[in-house]
Amino acid sequence: MTKLRLGTYVEFQCPPGRDHAELINDVIRCAEHSDQRGFGVFTTLEHPFFEKFAINCAPLPLYTKLAERTRNLRFRTLCHTLPLHNPMVLCGQIAEADILTGGRIEVGIGRGHGWLQEPANVAYEESLGRFHECIDILIKGWTEERFSYDGKYYTCDNLSIVPKPIQKPHPPIYQVGTSSKTFTQAGERGWNVVLGAPTPDDIFIEPHRIYLEACAGAGNTPHVSFLKALYLDEDQQRAERDAEEYAMKFIEYNVSPLKEMNRTEEVKARMRAGGFDFYAGDDFLRLGDVSYQDIVDLGIVYIGTPEKVANQLLTLYDKVPFEEFILVAHYGGIPAHKAIQTQELFVKQVLPIVEAGIAARQKAA
Repeated sequence: MTKLRLGTYVEFQCPPGRDHAELINDVIRCAEHSDQRGFGVFTTLEHPFFEKFAINCAPLPLYTKLAERTRNLRFRTLCHTLPLHNPMVLCGQIAEADILTGGRIEVGIGRGHGWLQEPANVAYEESLGRFHECIDILIKGWTEERFSYDGKYYTCDNLSIVPKPIQKPHPPIYQVGTSSKTFTQAGERGWNVVLGAPTPDDIFIEPHRIYLEACAGAGNTPHVSFLKALYLDEDQQRAERDAEEYAMKFIEYNVSPLKEMNRTEEVKARMRAGGFDFYAGDDFLRLGDVSYQDIVDLGIVYIGTPEKVANQLLTLYDKVPFEEFILVAHYGGIPAHKAIQTQELFVKQVLPIVEAGIAARQKAA
């Protein structure tokens, strides 16, 4: 039987007026449950602004707490928003988290959402250059005792960054993003990739192809994770009825930062100049106009019985084969017990069907 690596992802979406401490503790409960049910990785984002989208500005301290309360989970940020950081500082912070979690850290890298840059006083035009310099410095800081660096944005001379991570040469790197260059770079450098967003699945067929081609060209082994929001119930009608509120808020909260931005034509031009074309356009904004029936019919969120959702996941696998599936169960203000219900049903009833289906496909190939 093919064993699929499993993870969970949570954005810490926060309904207006919700107590922040209560929500964070709900996420911790869900993470503890996932550890007990055999999930292998807990993933989240780094997002310091826009309450409805997320209230998780510092994932590394969260991981150290979870490491004390779990046995099997690894911890991955999707992603560290590199242009917002001083990489000489972040490098040591990630290494220390790796030590405190017993070598369980994985590092997701990216430029983050386009709406994060200017609130953090990072110009759009500088974002890409800062991103590449940050990557260089992180890897040097983890792998070299001392190094010098002379970049446009960051410089250092004979610097030793401490502590060093437990994992050698450094924690595994995962690339996230929206551009073809992102996935080409990941394949050429031998990094893993994470695909998935609150959109129809076909959007990821081309990035997946680009990544596989880049891996093949560089002689690297690909590793694809796919992230998807689900809502499970043993009764289809009840699932569709109960999920509506949370699925609609999931979409609303995802597009809320873009609605809050003052995207003048001048701002859009600067976003495009910085490579944030996705955020300068209106396609993602229009996602906020979809109906609940669209969410169900287009598979933006998979909603239904374990058998129905398992078959949707196998259809997804046929389009975008993946080695790891990351379940999104906590979103849109959903109560913790309902998110845990989805996690429970996934492991007990969805996973066996999916693993058997993947095994049959691999045998027939």
